[in-house]
Amino acid sequence: MFQAEIHLQQEKSCVLSDIAARFDTSFEVAIEELHDHQVTFIIELEEACEKVYEFFEQSSQVTHIERLTETTFLVTKTSCGAYEAVDRNHGIMRRRNYISSSRREYTVLLFRREDLRAVIEEFKEIGTATLGHVKEFHPPTAALTPRQYEVLELALERGYFEWPRRLTSEELAQELDITHSTVLEHLRKAESKLLSDALSHGERVPAFPGYVDQTSASKP
Repeated sequence: MFQAEIHLQQEKSCVLSDIAARFDTSFEVAIEELHDHQVTFIIELEEACEKVYEFFEQSSQVTHIERLTETTFLVTKTSCGAYEAVDRNHGIMRRRNYISSSRREYTVLLFRREDLRAVIEEFKEIGTATLGHVKEFHPPTAALTPRQYEVLELALERGYFEWPRRLTSEELAQELDITHSTVLEHLRKAESKLLSDALSHGERVPAFPGYVDQTSASKP
Protein backbone atom coordinates (compact mmCIF):
# COMPACT_ATOMS: atom_id res chain seq x y z
CA MET A 1 0.00 0.00 0.00
CA PHE A 2 1.34 3.44 -0.87
CA GLN A 3 0.43 7.10 -0.96
CA ALA A 4 0.78 9.23 -4.09
CA GLU A 5 0.67 12.97 -4.67
CA ILE A 6 -0.96 13.90 -7.99
CA HIS A 7 -1.03 17.37 -9.53
CA LEU A 8 -3.75 18.21 -12.05
CA GLN A 9 -4.13 21.18 -14.36
CA GLN A 10 -7.84 20.79 -14.94
CA GLU A 11 -9.32 21.86 -18.26
CA LYS A 12 -12.88 20.79 -17.52
CA SER A 13 -15.17 23.50 -16.13
CA CYS A 14 -15.63 23.37 -12.36
CA VAL A 15 -17.20 25.76 -9.85
CA LEU A 16 -14.19 25.39 -7.53
CA SER A 17 -11.79 26.60 -10.23
CA ASP A 18 -14.23 29.39 -11.05
CA ILE A 19 -14.26 30.52 -7.42
CA ALA A 20 -10.45 30.47 -7.19
CA ALA A 21 -10.24 32.59 -10.36
CA ARG A 22 -13.13 34.93 -9.53
CA PHE A 23 -11.85 35.78 -6.04
CA ASP A 24 -8.13 35.44 -6.86
CA THR A 25 -7.58 32.89 -4.10
CA SER A 26 -6.65 29.29 -3.35
CA PHE A 27 -8.07 26.98 -0.71
CA GLU A 28 -8.29 23.41 0.53
CA VAL A 29 -11.27 21.06 0.50
CA ALA A 30 -11.83 17.92 2.58
CA ILE A 31 -13.71 15.26 0.62
CA GLU A 32 -16.44 13.61 2.67
CA GLU A 33 -18.36 11.46 0.20
CA LEU A 34 -18.83 10.54 -3.44
CA HIS A 35 -22.19 9.05 -4.36
CA ASP A 36 -24.15 8.85 -7.61
CA HIS A 37 -21.82 11.29 -9.44
CA GLN A 38 -22.19 13.81 -6.60
CA VAL A 39 -19.23 14.80 -4.42
CA THR A 40 -19.68 16.23 -0.92
CA PHE A 41 -16.84 18.20 0.64
CA ILE A 42 -16.03 20.72 3.35
CA ILE A 43 -14.43 23.99 2.32
CA GLU A 44 -12.83 26.43 4.76
CA LEU A 45 -12.30 30.06 3.74
CA GLU A 46 -10.59 33.06 5.29
CA GLU A 47 -12.30 35.88 3.40
CA ALA A 48 -15.14 36.78 1.01
CA CYS A 49 -17.22 34.06 2.66
CA GLU A 50 -20.62 35.59 1.92
CA LYS A 51 -19.78 36.18 -1.74
CA VAL A 52 -18.41 32.67 -2.13
CA TYR A 53 -21.54 31.26 -0.48
CA GLU A 54 -23.70 33.18 -2.97
CA PHE A 55 -21.50 31.98 -5.84
CA PHE A 56 -22.07 28.36 -4.77
CA GLU A 57 -25.82 28.96 -4.45
CA GLN A 58 -26.04 30.33 -7.99
CA SER A 59 -23.97 27.56 -9.60
CA SER A 60 -25.85 24.94 -11.60
CA GLN A 61 -23.22 22.39 -10.53
CA VAL A 62 -24.11 22.74 -6.83
CA THR A 63 -27.03 20.72 -5.48
CA HIS A 64 -26.64 21.52 -1.77
CA ILE A 65 -24.76 23.99 0.43
CA GLU A 66 -24.84 24.18 4.22
CA ARG A 67 -23.02 26.59 6.52
CA LEU A 68 -21.20 24.74 9.32
CA THR A 69 -19.45 27.80 10.78
CA GLU A 70 -18.98 31.39 9.65
CA THR A 71 -16.08 30.34 7.42
CA THR A 72 -16.83 26.65 6.76
CA PHE A 73 -19.33 25.22 4.27
CA LEU A 74 -20.54 21.71 3.48
CA VAL A 75 -21.12 21.53 -0.29
CA THR A 76 -22.48 18.88 -2.63
CA LYS A 77 -21.83 19.30 -6.34
CA THR A 78 -21.66 17.32 -9.55
CA SER A 79 -18.29 15.57 -9.73
CA CYS A 80 -15.92 16.82 -12.43
CA GLY A 81 -14.38 13.35 -12.69
CA ALA A 82 -11.22 13.37 -10.56
CA TYR A 83 -12.80 11.99 -7.40
CA GLU A 84 -14.68 9.36 -9.37
CA ALA A 85 -11.44 8.30 -11.09
CA VAL A 86 -9.83 7.74 -7.69
CA ASP A 87 -12.81 5.76 -6.33
CA ARG A 88 -13.18 3.66 -9.47
CA ASN A 89 -9.59 2.53 -9.14
CA HIS A 90 -9.78 1.57 -5.47
CA GLY A 91 -8.07 4.73 -4.21
CA ILE A 92 -8.88 6.80 -1.13
CA MET A 93 -8.48 10.56 -0.97
CA ARG A 94 -6.16 11.50 1.85
CA ARG A 95 -5.65 14.86 3.57
CA ARG A 96 -7.17 18.04 2.22
CA ASN A 97 -6.96 18.72 -1.49
CA TYR A 98 -5.46 22.02 -2.66
CA ILE A 99 -7.42 24.01 -5.25
CA SER A 100 -6.32 27.07 -7.23
CA SER A 101 -7.53 28.60 -10.49
CA SER A 102 -4.90 26.72 -12.52
CA ARG A 103 -4.05 23.52 -10.66
CA ARG A 104 -5.06 21.00 -8.02
CA GLU A 105 -3.10 18.78 -5.68
CA TYR A 106 -4.50 15.42 -4.58
CA THR A 107 -3.04 12.99 -2.06
CA VAL A 108 -4.31 9.48 -2.72
CA LEU A 109 -3.92 6.17 -0.88
CA LEU A 110 -3.67 3.22 -3.31
CA PHE A 111 -3.18 -0.50 -3.02
CA ARG A 112 -1.52 -1.29 -6.37
CA ARG A 113 0.63 0.55 -8.87
CA GLU A 114 -1.79 -0.55 -11.58
CA ASP A 115 -4.47 1.49 -9.80
CA LEU A 116 -2.28 4.60 -9.91
CA ARG A 117 -1.66 4.10 -13.64
CA ALA A 118 -5.42 3.86 -14.19
CA VAL A 119 -6.05 7.05 -12.15
CA ILE A 120 -3.46 8.95 -14.21
CA GLU A 121 -5.03 7.73 -17.46
CA GLU A 122 -8.46 8.95 -16.35
CA PHE A 123 -7.02 12.26 -15.17
CA LYS A 124 -5.71 12.77 -18.72
CA GLU A 125 -9.35 13.07 -19.82
CA ILE A 126 -9.74 16.05 -17.48
CA GLY A 127 -6.47 17.88 -18.06
CA THR A 128 -2.72 17.45 -17.54
CA ALA A 129 -1.55 15.20 -14.70
CA THR A 130 1.84 15.23 -12.95
CA LEU A 131 2.94 12.65 -10.41
CA GLY A 132 4.72 14.00 -7.32
CA HIS A 133 5.95 12.11 -4.28
CA VAL A 134 5.12 8.44 -3.73
CA LYS A 135 5.47 7.07 -0.18
CA GLU A 136 4.89 3.80 1.60
CA PHE A 137 1.80 3.76 3.79
CA HIS A 138 2.34 2.27 7.26
CA PRO A 139 -0.46 1.06 9.55
CA PRO A 140 -1.53 3.94 11.79
CA THR A 141 -1.24 3.88 15.57
CA ALA A 142 -3.25 7.04 16.32
CA ALA A 143 -5.89 6.63 19.02
CA LEU A 144 -9.48 7.40 18.04
CA THR A 145 -12.20 8.42 20.47
CA PRO A 146 -14.78 5.69 21.19
CA ARG A 147 -17.37 7.55 19.09
CA GLN A 148 -14.98 8.04 16.16
CA TYR A 149 -14.07 4.35 16.31
CA GLU A 150 -17.76 3.37 16.39
CA VAL A 151 -18.60 5.52 13.36
CA LEU A 152 -15.55 4.34 11.40
CA GLU A 153 -16.12 0.69 12.28
CA LEU A 154 -19.76 0.77 11.18
CA ALA A 155 -18.83 2.64 8.00
CA LEU A 156 -16.32 -0.06 7.10
CA GLU A 157 -18.71 -2.87 8.04
CA ARG A 158 -21.61 -1.47 6.00
CA GLY A 159 -19.54 -0.75 2.88
CA TYR A 160 -19.35 3.05 3.04
CA PHE A 161 -15.77 2.99 1.74
CA GLU A 162 -16.45 0.51 -1.06
CA TRP A 163 -17.04 1.37 -4.74
CA PRO A 164 -19.82 1.62 -5.50
CA ARG A 165 -20.87 2.54 -1.96
CA ARG A 166 -23.24 0.11 -0.27
CA LEU A 167 -24.20 2.76 2.29
CA THR A 168 -24.43 6.55 2.06
CA SER A 169 -23.42 8.94 4.83
CA GLU A 170 -27.10 9.82 5.30
CA GLU A 171 -27.95 6.14 5.88
CA LEU A 172 -24.97 5.80 8.21
CA ALA A 173 -26.24 8.77 10.22
CA GLN A 174 -29.69 7.18 10.47
CA GLU A 175 -28.24 3.90 11.78
CA LEU A 176 -26.21 5.78 14.38
CA ASP A 177 -29.14 8.09 15.19
CA ILE A 178 -27.05 11.24 14.72
CA THR A 179 -27.21 14.10 12.22
CA HIS A 180 -25.66 13.93 8.77
CA SER A 181 -23.20 16.74 9.53
CA THR A 182 -22.16 15.01 12.78
CA VAL A 183 -21.36 11.70 11.10
CA LEU A 184 -19.31 13.52 8.44
CA GLU A 185 -17.43 15.37 11.17
CA HIS A 186 -16.63 12.11 13.00
CA LEU A 187 -15.39 10.52 9.78
CA ARG A 188 -13.29 13.56 8.88
CA LYS A 189 -11.63 13.75 12.30
CA ALA A 190 -10.98 10.00 12.41
CA GLU A 191 -9.43 10.05 8.93
CA SER A 192 -7.37 13.11 9.85
CA LYS A 193 -5.93 11.34 12.91
CA LEU A 194 -5.12 8.21 10.96
CA LEU A 195 -3.59 10.25 8.15
CA SER A 196 -1.42 12.38 10.45
CA ASP A 197 -0.02 9.25 12.03
CA ALA A 198 0.57 7.63 8.63
CA LEU A 199 2.39 10.68 7.31
CA SER A 200 4.64 10.84 10.36
CA HIS A 201 5.73 7.24 9.73
CA GLY A 202 5.78 7.33 5.94
CA GLU A 203 8.87 6.63 3.85
CA ARG A 204 9.32 7.56 0.23
CA VAL A 205 9.61 4.75 -2.30
CA PRO A 206 10.73 4.99 -5.93
CA ALA A 207 8.07 5.66 -8.54
CA PHE A 208 7.51 2.90 -11.08
CA PRO A 209 8.66 3.02 -14.72
CA GLY A 210 6.69 5.46 -16.81
CA TYR A 211 5.56 7.54 -13.87
CA VAL A 212 8.63 9.18 -12.36
CA ASP A 213 8.42 12.25 -10.14
CA GLN A 214 7.35 15.41 -11.98
CA THR A 215 6.82 13.59 -15.27
CA SER A 216 3.93 15.20 -17.11
CA ALA A 217 1.17 13.08 -18.61
CA SER A 218 -0.46 15.42 -21.10
CA LYS A 219 -3.94 15.12 -22.45
CA PRO A 220 -3.87 13.62 -25.97
